[in-house]
Amino acid sequence: MAEAAIDESPRTARAIARTRLADRDGFLAWIFLVPTVVYVIALVAVPFFLAIAFAFSDVTSGDPSYDWAGLTNFRRVFNDAVFWQSLQNTFVFTIVSMLLIVVLGKVLANILVADFRGKWIVRFLALLPWTTPVALSTVTWLWLLHSIYSPIDWVLRNLGLIGDNVYWLGRPTTAMISIIAVHVWRLVPLAAVIIMVGILSIPNDINEAARIDGAGFWRRMFEITIPLTSPLIAVSALFGAIFTFTDIAVVQVLTGGKPGNSTHVLASWSYIRGIGGGDIGQGAVIALFLFPLLLAAAVLILRAVRRMETI
Repeated sequence: MAEAAIDESPRTARAIARTRLADRDGFLAWIFLVPTVVYVIALVAVPFFLAIAFAFSDVTSGDPSYDWAGLTNFRRVFNDAVFWQSLQNTFVFTIVSMLLIVVLGKVLANILVADFRGKWIVRFLALLPWTTPVALSTVTWLWLLHSIYSPIDWVLRNLGLIGDNVYWLGRPTTAMISIIAVHVWRLVPLAAVIIMVGILSIPNDINEAARIDGAGFWRRMFEITIPLTSPLIAVSALFGAIFTFTDIAVVQVLTGGKPGNSTHVLASWSYIRGIGGGDIGQGAVIALFLFPLLLAAAVLILRAVRRMETI
């Protein structure tokens, strides 16, 4: 019996030690943070610092040797008219897309939380654009917007709204409108889900009290729903800004920057110059311009969220 007690005492001590270790919040916090830290370092920090290094070099796909080039790549990029066109397109693309994504996401969220028959089917269909692979869905839109065989043009022509094909992707203005429309179509479901969570978290007592006081739909919308869900609306805008700034698939599949490089954004032009053209230094410089723009957008939106939470 004494030997059994002696044998079990180390096991008991180890079990107590494991229990105490599992109860240490600081230890568990670091354990759970390690995968995230490794992910950020490997896939964000390392490429970011490599881009900074390449921006000051003459590295190309044909000559990967690293030689210091100073500000040569920056001067060449600043003298490139397509870069300035891409920068302008990026601002237009992002601002218009964010506004449409937030507004349409709010509208779709109100529809998804409504109680009606078949709402689960509607929710499933509404989420399809976000769950479908971006390349596959964009290829579908490439066919829908075809210059000759576009079903959209066929419908509009038979309704008497147009006389000839619109050539959606053949003109700079309509091509940019098409890119924005497809991008918004993809991201509205994500914004709707985020905003829907906020709407569902509003206590029913507040809405019932407002109805009893005679508040109509629009008054409840602007005085109850929007103020209480504004932090999540800001979060959906932040996600929309991030996905829009860094989006390349829609532009590449729909237009490839055409016609005449008029629909390039910074992400697509960085890819064309750095990967397609083989000039790694110029591609890195163009890509670096995304960082301050994204940082400014994130800071502004997060500050707005903090102010909303303190009101």
